[in-house]
Amino acid sequence: MNRLNAALDDYLAIRRSLGFELREVAGCLRNFVAFLQAEGASHITTELALQWATRPAEAQSSTWAWRLGMVRRFAAWHSAIEPRTEIPPAGLLPHRYQRKRPHIYSDEEIEKLLHRTAQLDSPRGLRAHTYTTLFGLLAVSGMRVNEALRLDRPDVDLGRGILTIRRTKFGKSRHVPVHSSTVDALKRYAEKRDRLLPKPTPAFFVSERGTRITEWIARYTFAKLSQQLGFRSMAKSHGRGPRLHDMRHRFAARTLIHWYRAGLDVERELPKLATYLGHVHVNETYWYLEAVPELLQLATDRVMTNGKGVQP
Repeated sequence: MNRLNAALDDYLAIRRSLGFELREVAGCLRNFVAFLQAEGASHITTELALQWATRPAEAQSSTWAWRLGMVRRFAAWHSAIEPRTEIPPAGLLPHRYQRKRPHIYSDEEIEKLLHRTAQLDSPRGLRAHTYTTLFGLLAVSGMRVNEALRLDRPDVDLGRGILTIRRTKFGKSRHVPVHSSTVDALKRYAEKRDRLLPKPTPAFFVSERGTRITEWIARYTFAKLSQQLGFRSMAKSHGRGPRLHDMRHRFAARTLIHWYRAGLDVERELPKLATYLGHVHVNETYWYLEAVPELLQLATDRVMTNGKGVQP
């Protein structure tokens, strides 16, 4: 079984050398290899891959398909080393991707979340302040979670009120200007962080140990708080319901709604929002017009008002 572990190490090293981070993938594949070991298997089989991929039973079909896809790619690579390797056929767990309808948080929900976050257990007095500032920043900036967590101190220009986003989802960097009230909140956090943790660390948002906060723990913390507030179901693990990523959807939707209500030419303004959010194509931003009922209605009303309705 050590051969499979060694093979997995080589596989991950090769893919990382090509630029893939594979944080979650690495953990899942190590779990898969441990599963094979527990089953007494000496090589990958389609049957065992399918058994592992369809756990937990209550997970969504998209999760099952994603897990099996990870194993399929590893198995295809490993088959060149171990001829007994079975590669699970494509389409074994078919799933048609459907983008989740966003949850648009209300001001009241955001207020409740931040109030509860400020009450987090915090031995040094930093944890509650860190997550309150982080969640607040996501709500008002539309940044991706990992973008905020990857911010280093030099990336946060509090003098000009500009955040520099590096190593984005699509490999592009961008500048994100923020409101003066957001700058004030970031200043208060930075001052408290440096007072409680005098030893400097590169990351802007840090744990009470002075280390960079991981995306996993940020999502976990949010999910648990959301369960306590009744936003998410009280189930095993994180439950189901609104996600931390929906903060980004809230920002985008509210910006578009504001533009419509202000009488702006939204089609002309849309590329600005796409650039601010770091979308590669403006079509990704157009998606909100279909995903958010209020936006779709506002867009329809604008078209009809301008006499551009569909002709019979």
